[in-house]
Amino acid sequence: MKMFKKYTTVLTTIIGSSLVLTACGGGTAPTNTGTTATPAAATAAAAKTDGPKLNFRLAETHPADYPTTIGDKKFAELVNQASGGRIKIDVFPSSQLGEEKAVIEQVQLGAIEFTRVSTGALGGFNKQYEVFSLPYIFDNDEHQWRFLESEQGTKLLDSLESSRMKGLAYYSSGARHFYTKKPVKSIADLKGLKIRVIQNKVNIDLMNALGANATPMPYGDVFNALQTGIIDAAENNYPSYFSSNHFQQAKNLILDQHQRVPEVLLISKVAWDKLSADDKALIKKAALDSVKTQKEEWAKFEKDSEAKVRAAGVTITEVSDLKPWQEAVKPVIDKYRNDYKETLEAIEKAKK
Repeated sequence: MKMFKKYTTVLTTIIGSSLVLTACGGGTAPTNTGTTATPAAATAAAAKTDGPKLNFRLAETHPADYPTTIGDKKFAELVNQASGGRIKIDVFPSSQLGEEKAVIEQVQLGAIEFTRVSTGALGGFNKQYEVFSLPYIFDNDEHQWRFLESEQGTKLLDSLESSRMKGLAYYSSGARHFYTKKPVKSIADLKGLKIRVIQNKVNIDLMNALGANATPMPYGDVFNALQTGIIDAAENNYPSYFSSNHFQQAKNLILDQHQRVPEVLLISKVAWDKLSADDKALIKKAALDSVKTQKEEWAKFEKDSEAKVRAAGVTITEVSDLKPWQEAVKPVIDKYRNDYKETLEAIEKAKK
């Protein structure tokens, strides 16, 4: 109870200082046509630019030049432009405000307003997001985006409100692969390895199905854990493998594409509920508009990361036949099929 009172006091102070909000009038977004604005358009523009000045923080795990961080910054820029400088969002990269799990908890309290997190991490806060940890449910990036942009994908974003967050947009994160300290050429070589995973039960079951030992830990601890031998391997996408310098400690990469775990840009429900209707629409539009930039940056960074780890002498093993991998993890899919029936059906439909 004392701890709860402490958090309540801190929360009240933070919200009081950073979210001094007043009601804004309604209206539609102004359109720049190059002609004289009508009275209605002028009123709408005033609602966007003459409301309360707001300063927010956005927590990001990755470095300043990482594609998700660039997406965050584009989002902040678009919000600032659309509000005429009235709404400012400062992006804090490189886990300056904490690792993902701790940040999500602060977002729920309203102590941090925005963050970009992996859906793998969100699974610990909203069960429906664990579906993205299921292996081989997407054939490729195109298949994944058809689902994310579908009605069911939007429904998943909206479901975060029950977890005291508001999903704004998805970001790209490519396919995840295993990287190891010792050479790995097949599933059999993973047996008995201690592999770092994002902390959720689906990932743990996935490692068990592959004969490995799941070792959940924060992303920021992985480099030292590889260096000291606490873990034998980890798994992630090309850009994370490179930007984290994990390739320096685990010089073997096998391209098994076991997961495609998208990212989510989100806002605290505490902050969201205090916004005017116009500001909500402005922020949501900016988030969706920032996706194009993030996806373009992702594609470039992914190619660049692959080239650099190859140049660094990493041994890269292609997987020509995924069927043995898919068969090995089928029990994991079957175990959770009923839990995510609606979502899995929508993902299957998105193949067409």
